Amino acid sequence: MQQFEQYINGKFVKSTSTEVIEILNPCTEEVLSLMPIGSVKDAQLALEAAQASQHAWKSLPAIQRANYLNKMADVIRENRIFLAKTLAAEQAKVMGLAQVEIDVTADYFDYYAGFARRIEGEIIQSDRAKEHIFLHKAPIGVAVGILPWNFPFFVMARKVAGSLITGNTCVINPSSIAPNTVMAFAKLIEAIKLPAGVLNYVCGKGSIVGNALSKSPITGIISLTGSVGAGQMVMEAASKNITKVSLELGGKAPAIVCADANLELAVNAVVTSRITFSGQVCNCAERLYVEESIHDKFLDMVAAKMKTLKVEDAFSENNPDMSALVSKAQLDKVSEMVEFAKKEGAEVVVGGTRTPGFDKGYFYQPTLLTNVTQNMQIIQEEVFGPVLPVMKFSTLDEAIALANDCEFGLTSSIFSENFNKVMHAAEELQYGETYINREHFEAIQGFHAGWKKSGLGGADGKHGMEEYLQTKVIYAQYR
Repeated sequence: MQQFEQYINGKFVKSTSTEVIEILNPCTEEVLSLMPIGSVKDAQLALEAAQASQHAWKSLPAIQRANYLNKMADVIRENRIFLAKTLAAEQAKVMGLAQVEIDVTADYFDYYAGFARRIEGEIIQSDRAKEHIFLHKAPIGVAVGILPWNFPFFVMARKVAGSLITGNTCVINPSSIAPNTVMAFAKLIEAIKLPAGVLNYVCGKGSIVGNALSKSPITGIISLTGSVGAGQMVMEAASKNITKVSLELGGKAPAIVCADANLELAVNAVVTSRITFSGQVCNCAERLYVEESIHDKFLDMVAAKMKTLKVEDAFSENNPDMSALVSKAQLDKVSEMVEFAKKEGAEVVVGGTRTPGFDKGYFYQPTLLTNVTQNMQIIQEEVFGPVLPVMKFSTLDEAIALANDCEFGLTSSIFSENFNKVMHAAEELQYGETYINREHFEAIQGFHAGWKKSGLGGADGKHGMEEYLQTKVIYAQYR
């Protein structure tokens, strides 16, 4: 059985901690690997390595840094099937989706390599004669990336690509639930001969390794994707040194379906959004608001679609729609939230229990709930599972008000064939992203950013790259 070591300063080294965490296959509950719990010393060694290599790295022309990102993309493509199988095994992510994550990650490295010639500053007109004001963009220094378990490989690229192309060095803390694919990548990139210390991987619990990385004075920026609680802990740790934070946190995305929507399109988009990776996606639709004149018809259509979904092992040749949840803790959370919703008066239309027929694994059925109210936990709190509560509305402004009645603000959507309606909703919805007549999923050239408790800063596109830059102004007088 594989036991991971830490990747620090260009070498795999044993953790200074002897304790390990078992990484399980969520479908079979078999142990796949052993991950070190990690230590404060491990984190410190990685930060020191990143700090020591940063000046030489930022001094390289950006196009040379880009060449390394292109090589990372090549390594991923050369090992795409191996990496997808590794991802599917540790997460219960169905093979089709696992392969998409691997392939998009390769594209992401190439995409950010293309920014090498687009890191730009400005020349500003001075109020003084014979003076120029030069505005430069400079790397922050050492970037720390703390990864989630739901899209660990893609989110790793989000944090690595943006930091490296801009001249920062990087320390990554993989998820303690799903580190296998990320650590397999760390092994594969040895072949590209990235300068030692530029990219480091330290396994371990967020409460130990993540906290040590966040509160260190060496760290220049912390990028975390995780829960609101994790974000709050990172902000508290970072506050001592006033370290910059970029946070993508939870979501409770509303989907609004108007009577004039293309109902078939809306059903497919909403259901796909809700069951992608078994509903364990921050930006996927978590609650559905349907105009009352079509409510019953649309509910029937969603129910019929959900009843056709296949829930099987991630490696099933039947190309299942979804598989198990990532852990027993996640299964218990989803089960408890549905049971509590029932006690509050919610009615189960489809599902509502663990998936029958599995002796092992963390399987839960696609679930559709009705007779819910706005103040219920199932409407207000993130489920992170394949559960969709449905409410009706009478006017679009009522739907928008219900959608905005939430502490989260990551993504939202509206389905309507009326241009005025969708533009009005897009203007009024208090979310970082709004999807119109499509599923909830972002593009790498956009800007994935949450409002309210869904985060600070963001990722992807030009603005995501700029998270890793700081501004320096030079006032140059001449005679």
